[in-house]
Amino acid sequence: MKSLLALMLVSSAAMADDGAMLRCRQVTDGPARLSCYDAIQLGAPAPVAAAAAIAAPPAKVELERSFGAETLSTTIKLDSIESSIVGNFDGWVPKQRIRLANGQVWMINDDSQEDLSLVNPKVKVERGLMGAIYMDIDGARTAPRVKRVK
Repeated sequence: MKSLLALMLVSSAAMADDGAMLRCRQVTDGPARLSCYDAIQLGAPAPVAAAAAIAAPPAKVELERSFGAETLSTTIKLDSIESSIVGNFDGWVPKQRIRLANGQVWMINDDSQEDLSLVNPKVKVERGLMGAIYMDIDGARTAPRVKRVK
């Protein structure tokens, strides 16, 4: 009987707080989820203050706002954002700056150019290989490489 009681005490001491485990399961970003699990104290329920200290991943709006302007220390990055170019869009030339409806300003960062006649074209700015970022403009034949300037 004593050994059964000892086994139950050891088992409960090794278990983590169920509420903390459920909270961590809901975190969708891998590194943030791992940090959440690492913050769980084994052997005792996690205190409320420690659970609140676990940083929730940034909201999608915040990630979109910082797209293309991340630092090397940024761990959570989007693969793409979608917006549009407001008004008439006649195409681009190298080094041209393009303002999106979301307020971001991007500069053409390659030697491509294209003549277009579009009104309020939708754009998708997405990461390519080796850190390059491209702007896919609805109605254009190519997607120029871009760099965020604002």
